[in-house]
Amino acid sequence: MAKTMLHTVNKSPFDNGTLQTCLKFARQGSAVLLIEDGVYAAARDTTVSKQVQEALKSVSIYALKPDIEARGMQDRVMDGVRLVDYEGFVDLVAQHKAVQSWV
Repeated sequence: MAKTMLHTVNKSPFDNGTLQTCLKFARQGSAVLLIEDGVYAAARDTTVSKQVQEALKSVSIYALKPDIEARGMQDRVMDGVRLVDYEGFVDLVAQHKAVQSWV
């Protein structure tokens, strides 16, 4: 089991600062899973794209594929963000020592 934390973000980065706060506290080697409206942070060419690209240098960033699809974003996901299904979500939880939900 990894000794890192899984961070989940479910709020749009365009509505509040949850993503920014999460990335500020996420330690190197941790993972961030974007769910619900948090998946908007995975879109390329937005005001938060550079911040997400910078974070990818030290943390893994995932987005829940069903939430991406529900928002019609399949063709807008930036390089480096990995899509996972619900089984992948469970695997991420199991692989990390703790989960921090940013709400």
